[in-house]
Amino acid sequence: MFYTESHSFFKPRTIALLVLVFLLSSMIDRKQLSSNHPFVTPHTIQSIVHSSIANMTFDGHLCFNDVQYAAKDFGDRYHLMPSAVLHPKSVSDISSIIKIFFDLGLSSELTVAARGHGHSLEGQAQAYQGVVISMESLRVPKMSFHTGRDPYVDVSAGELWINILHESLKKGLAPKSWTDYLHLTVGGTLSNAGISGQAFQHGPQINNVYQLEVVTGRGEVATCSEEQNTDLFHAVLGGLGQFGIITQARIALEPAPKMKLRSRSEESECIDQEIDALLSALNYIRSTLFQSEVSYVDFLDRVHVSEIKLREKGLWEVPHPWLNLLIPRSSIHEFAQEVFGNILKDTSNGPVLIYPVNKSRWKNSTSLITPQEDVFYLVAFLSSAVPSSTGKDGLEHILTQNKKILHFCGRPHLGIKQYLPHYSTPEEWKAHFGTHWEVFYRRKLAYDPLAILTPGQRIFRREKAFGLQLSRS
Repeated sequence: MFYTESHSFFKPRTIALLVLVFLLSSMIDRKQLSSNHPFVTPHTIQSIVHSSIANMTFDGHLCFNDVQYAAKDFGDRYHLMPSAVLHPKSVSDISSIIKIFFDLGLSSELTVAARGHGHSLEGQAQAYQGVVISMESLRVPKMSFHTGRDPYVDVSAGELWINILHESLKKGLAPKSWTDYLHLTVGGTLSNAGISGQAFQHGPQINNVYQLEVVTGRGEVATCSEEQNTDLFHAVLGGLGQFGIITQARIALEPAPKMKLRSRSEESECIDQEIDALLSALNYIRSTLFQSEVSYVDFLDRVHVSEIKLREKGLWEVPHPWLNLLIPRSSIHEFAQEVFGNILKDTSNGPVLIYPVNKSRWKNSTSLITPQEDVFYLVAFLSSAVPSSTGKDGLEHILTQNKKILHFCGRPHLGIKQYLPHYSTPEEWKAHFGTHWEVFYRRKLAYDPLAILTPGQRIFRREKAFGLQLSRS
């Protein structure tokens, strides 16, 4: 493991920065740190942050103006304004800005968040009065394919999965596991898990990565895999951005199919009768059952087709109070009776996805938390809210429904876990991680002891991080 205690407190540049940060911390109004804070950045604070890092040299560029977009995401409910946005052209750009914040030690509360395609739901990729790193600007290395016995592709973490799809198909290959929406960055999905309909066979995307390059919360650059820096490798995969910023990934590939049968009934000659028998017991509108044959690309990019239609109608950039849950097999019937039978029985504000998952296909060593049983289900409520509505399609009504669902799911005997989790208190996070909390905590102290990275997850507070380290040392 790479580890350093050197904070360089007595360097002239660091002393000057400490003074600036002291002034900064004395001027921050703690009340402005609420999660629903409007688009406000005090000019005085912004100028001090500007003075701290404006003279740094980057291969890319640092922007202090027009940063409003970095305070908005797909969820469109949290808007925390950063002081600056870094558009990196090299890994050293990312490393240097994290390193300078780390060298400031306890006197600084400045944070850094990596932003991919802006598809977070609860402000996870935002950094209030800190620096947001626009990962889509990082285009190195260029995609490089290895087409041998175990094919793979090396890509920048800022690359979109849709681009990987198109380029890999030119070589007759494709990644083994996907998300349902491909216009997301590699680093973003690997920091969570990356789950779709292929997960039952290949596991999530974090199962299908051979190697990563990571910048830790100390500003150190490391290559990690199952053979090298293994603990960091496992920590970062599904680690919610808490241990490092992924800058490069080696993705496992397989031969690509040319066609995909898209069918809600999945009928075939040998199982037609069984399927009909199962469907006959369900209460649904028969005309909604359909089957179609589409190309492999069209199947994988199907959500983007819907996005285009919604954008044309002005229905895409609206609040998305999505809720994603992992339900153990033993609890799925009780869950369905309460949630679908009572809480959601008369409303529908978007599609509901249900994927069965075989845990034997998933690695247990990553930071991702799943139910304890061998078989569980991903149940995703993909709601969209009409901004001006106060009815059942309005944001408040949907959030109220989500709270009812989460309250029910909180019953310990159900063993339900959130996917893309969102909690507000340390106690809730500890309950989420359960017996894995100590490992998660230890890894935080090892790789980001000052809690510089990804403050939007609300797991660790910046100013308390070092005190926690001392109490455990």
